[in-house]
Amino acid sequence: AARAAAQGPRMTPSEALAALRAAEARDGRLGLDRRRDLLARLAATVLDRAEDFARALDADYGGRSRYDTLLADVLIVADAAKYSRAKLRGWAKPRRAYVPYPFWPTTAAEEPVPKGVVGIIGPWNYPVQLALWPVVDAIAAGNRVCVKPSEFVPRTAEIVVEVLEAALGPDVARGVLGGREVAADFAAQPWDHLFFTGGTATGRKVAEAAAHNLVPVTLELGGKCPAIVLPGADLADAARNILAGKAINAGQTCIAPDTVLLVGHTPAAFAEACRATGIALPEGAIASDAQAARLDALVADARLTPLGADDSRRRAIALAEAPPGAALLREEIFGPVLALQPVADLDAAIAWIKDRSPPLAIYLFGATRVEEDRIAGATRSGALVTGRAVEYAAFPALGFGGVGASGLGRYHGRAGFFEFSDMRSRVRHGRWSLSRFFDLPRKPIAEKLTAQLLKKR
Repeated sequence: AARAAAQGPRMTPSEALAALRAAEARDGRLGLDRRRDLLARLAATVLDRAEDFARALDADYGGRSRYDTLLADVLIVADAAKYSRAKLRGWAKPRRAYVPYPFWPTTAAEEPVPKGVVGIIGPWNYPVQLALWPVVDAIAAGNRVCVKPSEFVPRTAEIVVEVLEAALGPDVARGVLGGREVAADFAAQPWDHLFFTGGTATGRKVAEAAAHNLVPVTLELGGKCPAIVLPGADLADAARNILAGKAINAGQTCIAPDTVLLVGHTPAAFAEACRATGIALPEGAIASDAQAARLDALVADARLTPLGADDSRRRAIALAEAPPGAALLREEIFGPVLALQPVADLDAAIAWIKDRSPPLAIYLFGATRVEEDRIAGATRSGALVTGRAVEYAAFPALGFGGVGASGLGRYHGRAGFFEFSDMRSRVRHGRWSLSRFFDLPRKPIAEKLTAQLLKKR
């Protein structure tokens, strides 16, 4: 209570934006040394609050794996901040650009400059990682940030705001708390860039709100990520690696395997391989009663094969087979249910993928290089991953994002630095160049030079 009184009332989105713009006008842009210091402070502060985050998320979920929080929410942000800090000077260097010879001795370059103030709307499933990794990229690019964490994890949201204030300070970062009305107001503000992570339907609304102010957006959305198990796969190995990815955060991961496309393998054989893995009950729970009810409705028409016994909202992973047209085959599952879909051959698997919106990721098991290249050439996705699932999103040097309905724009590492930068052209003309013969009023030599230049094309 004393801390809240010292802070005063929480800001609205418009008040937070105004405060950050005032700080930018007063103090100017963030220099490279300042950015590196802020990234170091953010990494240290996140690590210092690691156990606080674990307790808060456990309470918000009614049971959340401590490992999921410490590794996939906390450590991943600290590692990202350290990586960007180490690479920042190289990313920020201007890059020389080619100048055609009629303009010599002009020099040209492109330089990344901060966009200004970035708004970030975070989700509930990884509320630390998906709120703060965009902060890492935005700060690396020299921006100020305002974060609206998810209201569905209120204890965690409070700590996210505390971390921002402690690590970055109110002149660089602000937090805004609240529900749907606040989120809608947040999306409608004239940010210099707006970053949203969440469902595809909500992402469309966010993009529409931003469009009124011509605000550029990055949308990290969802979709049905398929795992293709080909005839060459070791079924036991494929089952173990698919379930390992599915079990993280009880399947509440945008890049979790959603549907297993079985080529040359039966659902019964795959189910037996899944049972043999010993992976059944995730360590964490479904995040809320509302999410549990949504999942129940989604599998209402499916035949379920649970791999273990449920424990309240901690539900065992279930394999599901659904009739054509069932909701399970159309909508993103986002929970501990794995749809099984036998297909005749690789062409049928490719057709299944192409019949849907491009996913964030396609996972391959047992693919030869030729098969991998066929899939790569015939499909669209944010990532194509062989041999495991989900883990690639923890690579700080690898750009992350979707395609079409699964997302717009990419972040993480260098990709995130440039996502939150404007590439400004810098040109320095010499005192004379061949091009000046074309200035008005033109002399007869202009015609001769034009003919000569056209011959060289």
